[in-house]
Amino acid sequence: MFAIWCKFKYYRKQMKQTQYRTPGQLIEALLTERGWNNRILAAVLEVEETGISKLISSKKAVTPEIAISLEEVFGIPAERFLELQRNLDLAKARIVTIPNPVRAERAQVFAELPVAELIKRQWIKADNIRDLDAVDQALCAFFDGQNPSQIVRTPHAAKKTSAGEQASAAQLAWLYRVRQIAKELLVPKYQESVARAALPRLQALLSAPEEARHVPRILQECGIRFVVVEALKSSKIDGVCLWLDEHSPVIGMTMRFDRMDNFWFVLRHELEHVLLGHGKVEPSLDVDLNGDVVDEEEKLANAAASEFCAPKARIDSFIKRKAPIFPERDFLGLAKVLGVHPALVAGQIQFKTGRYDLFRSHLAKIRDRILPCAVVDGWGDVAPVGLS
Repeated sequence: MFAIWCKFKYYRKQMKQTQYRTPGQLIEALLTERGWNNRILAAVLEVEETGISKLISSKKAVTPEIAISLEEVFGIPAERFLELQRNLDLAKARIVTIPNPVRAERAQVFAELPVAELIKRQWIKADNIRDLDAVDQALCAFFDGQNPSQIVRTPHAAKKTSAGEQASAAQLAWLYRVRQIAKELLVPKYQESVARAALPRLQALLSAPEEARHVPRILQECGIRFVVVEALKSSKIDGVCLWLDEHSPVIGMTMRFDRMDNFWFVLRHELEHVLLGHGKVEPSLDVDLNGDVVDEEEKLANAAASEFCAPKARIDSFIKRKAPIFPERDFLGLAKVLGVHPALVAGQIQFKTGRYDLFRSHLAKIRDRILPCAVVDGWGDVAPVGLS
């Protein structure tokens, strides 16, 4: 008896190590092990013998019920039979299914691009997201004839301020929209001297949120196209400086933060890019301007923006003298001396100290002051593109 038991364990070990491709192969091996034929197994299971033959020849699938019955007879877990059946079904499907590489490409496009949002905001002309051919054609037209799958696979010629990373496909889509809108605008030829002369006029607008309504007109007079395009979700874009040609700079902003201090900082940041001729080779796409900056061009633009909003020396001196209490009376006095709205001083102090709890009541909203006077795409409005 002991010898028979040892022999049984040996066969079990061998059976576990054997790679069966189908449940029929395993059943056949188990029958051989026991010295049974199909008729005996059919009798034990109380089924037709033809059914056993079909199981062994893979003409009949092993169901969960059959797998449990086989487990009771042979002591092999039902999961093993079902696993072999699942692998067999998948192998058969791979034989008869024609590979479709377009499906994988399209999945990547939908993963990288917010297609539903592009349709909703009427950036692409497609009535139904399920009409995939129409969506592909619309995306191709939006990206100036480029295949959308190529857009999401390749690095894009638009740098980011965050460690020099390449723009994502969604950020690139926003950039294309800014460019599309800017091409429709008629402005005088850009002259750097005129733009620099306009800086004091812009500085004079820092006293109140409503004064920002003059910004689009002043920039237009300088030959700078100014557009406000609401950011796509999770893109974290603040603004961009790009050029349509050597004499046609564009400033695009998202105004994702409805704060006076943020608006003026981003605007002056992008304006410095324009004045220094940045963004001609590749757009200067600014993402999350509150983050760390390593690029020299970005450092120059940040320094100009900070100095414009509130002189660095005055802010640094105030922080050194008043920290950590920062009396509100002194804070308001500094804003009055500088001739700017308290929101701009508050923004600089918050950023430099990391104390975003300071002077929050003095922060001012500005988006509603700008949008009625600017070329806007977003917040329910769609900029007219391609109507001429």
